[in-house]
Amino acid sequence: MERPWIKPEQIRDYSSSAKVKNRTNDQLAYDIARAEKYVIFHTHNKFDSKEYESGLPSDVTMAVILLAEAYAKQAIVQKDGVMSSETFDEYSYTVDMGSDVADSLGLGAMLEEYVLPEDHGKAVMKLRKL
Repeated sequence: MERPWIKPEQIRDYSSSAKVKNRTNDQLAYDIARAEKYVIFHTHNKFDSKEYESGLPSDVTMAVILLAEAYAKQAIVQKDGVMSSETFDEYSYTVDMGSDVADSLGLGAMLEEYVLPEDHGKAVMKLRKL
């Protein structure tokens, strides 16, 4: 399967955020690339075998769209700034901005079926006569 796996229009169609919908195609292309790299890293699968020539499984496509939208929202928040804590009388709260976006989406269950064993490379053994 050739990358990119999804198009910016798919993210705009899915998202309910006006700010995500207003991002340029180039900005969404970066979000898509990040999401695809995460999926490849997480699954150890580039989805380039003959099995995927006709297209990606719907779970993988859905995971990339969800993650690309989350990356777009994260970029918007970083650019616009967000209030991390506030105090009002006796009440206060703090928003944790340090967590990984991908972990909070629960993509593990969607991608579990497509995880390949991790390739640790090749071992080369040289023998010599004693």
